Amino acid sequence: MKYLDEYRDPALARDLLARLRRTATRPWRIMEVCGGQTHTLVRQGIDELLPAGIRMIHGPGCPVCVTPLETLDRAMAIAARPDVTFTSFGDMLRVPGSTTDLLALRARGADVRVVYSPMEAVRIAVENPDRQVVFLAVGFETTAPANAMTVLHAARLRLANFSLLVSHVLVPPAMTALLDDTDCEVEAFLAAGHVCAVMGWTEYEPIAERYRVPVIVTGFEPLDLLEGILMAVTQLEEGRHEVENQYARAVRRTGNTEAQHVLARVFRTTSRAWRGIGTLPASGLELAPDYAAFDAARRFDVSALHPTEDPECIAGAILTGARLPTDCDAYGVRCTPRSPLGAPMVSSEGTCAAFHAAGRTNQEHTR
Repeated sequence: MKYLDEYRDPALARDLLARLRRTATRPWRIMEVCGGQTHTLVRQGIDELLPAGIRMIHGPGCPVCVTPLETLDRAMAIAARPDVTFTSFGDMLRVPGSTTDLLALRARGADVRVVYSPMEAVRIAVENPDRQVVFLAVGFETTAPANAMTVLHAARLRLANFSLLVSHVLVPPAMTALLDDTDCEVEAFLAAGHVCAVMGWTEYEPIAERYRVPVIVTGFEPLDLLEGILMAVTQLEEGRHEVENQYARAVRRTGNTEAQHVLARVFRTTSRAWRGIGTLPASGLELAPDYAAFDAARRFDVSALHPTEDPECIAGAILTGARLPTDCDAYGVRCTPRSPLGAPMVSSEGTCAAFHAAGRTNQEHTR
């Protein structure tokens, strides 16, 4: 396929690996902040091909995985109502809440529907004025603009039966929270290219300067990641700490300013709970006062839910890169894609799911 196979060329991959071996003179630890990047690294075995001492740390880059348990339980409470049509992208349906998931609710008769765009949820609301239609709005800065446009569209239509259950999170506050941890081992970051396509990379420049860590805006194909790692190692070896853009074919420094204006109009920054990690200040988005009428949590009065995590699941340690999935006693035994204890095993971008799909076992990956 044109413009895809080119980024999977094995000869170019071998060349980049050879350049990495020539460049690296000591161990370095690099975190990718994107679940899609994690899956490429693991599926292609890139993390195992890197020169000895170059270690990839898998960060909290899976939007499904970091969606807090309380949001999922609120989703279940709303979806179980007989007057509600609950809509979501398909990757959220099997993510476990405290006692059930959306797919199980649908099997028991709840009107839970998979949509491929939040605008589909608006259409359903228009066609079913007698029902309350809710869309589960999760994810990083990548998906937030489309959800903001959906709210603007619903406002123009004056829809009284449409709302969002919002759980958007922001990447830079998560990076700074990781770096502020005294146990942090991260020495450089690969930033998510799709997030930067929206937001640009100016937000990362103060982080690189303050914490003296290189930040490389990186794509998602094997050659993107190998080149991003090489750029990070080159900076580390030279003692530099700058933001560089590997993903030049899709990202510019200022990002998509129109999308940013829409975000600023519809949302405002708020503290947000991250599943397994805790509440991080100014790390999420919520609907601005002008659009509070579209807030499903307020409309259905489910804000008071405060569930507790399964004590056996170490998702928080995995999402922060402190542990690997294979460090978990439940991994592949009591926690599998068919019966997940936590979101990282069921999400298509989860680290546990990536390791399990690649057949990685505890014995092969003893730390």
